[in-house]
Amino acid sequence: GHSAAVVEQLGVGSRIDHISTCGGACIDFLAGEELPGIEALKESALQYRAK
Repeated sequence: GHSAAVVEQLGVGSRIDHISTCGGACIDFLAGEELPGIEALKESALQYRAK
């Protein structure tokens, strides 16, 4: 999101090979915050493990 927008605004897209799109989720993960998708998978594993 934000990185791609800045690259476009600065007109340097031809000089960039890769832009990561994980931004916000990556920052949340590194900050130790819960990620909704991961929490849902954990809950599902607990619920269906016994079956």
